[in-house]
Amino acid sequence: MSVVVYTVEPGDTLWGIAQFFGVTVNDIARYNGLAFPDRIYPGQKLKIPIGNKNVPQWYAVRPGDTLFSIAKNYGISVDDIIKRNSFEDPNVIYPGSFIRLRD
Repeated sequence: MSVVVYTVEPGDTLWGIAQFFGVTVNDIARYNGLAFPDRIYPGQKLKIPIGNKNVPQWYAVRPGDTLFSIAKNYGISVDDIIKRNSFEDPNVIYPGSFIRLRD
């Protein structure tokens, strides 16, 4: 199992974060020792326990993402991401675009 460190953004909920990473709210709460899972705040760092079985099919690019950081977070290779997508330039990805991570 690998761990992703996620920084809570304004408007995030633990449920939404759990859905995004393919884990449960309880998994995140337990892993971070959250006594009150409904009380998270922007800027808070949460450790998200993930494994390859939880790799989403699609990933929404966020500001600051690189193919390397996305691949590292999900335990896959940059080459696998490149093979599944049609990039004009794989060194340039844009926030808000979607990248296929698995078939």
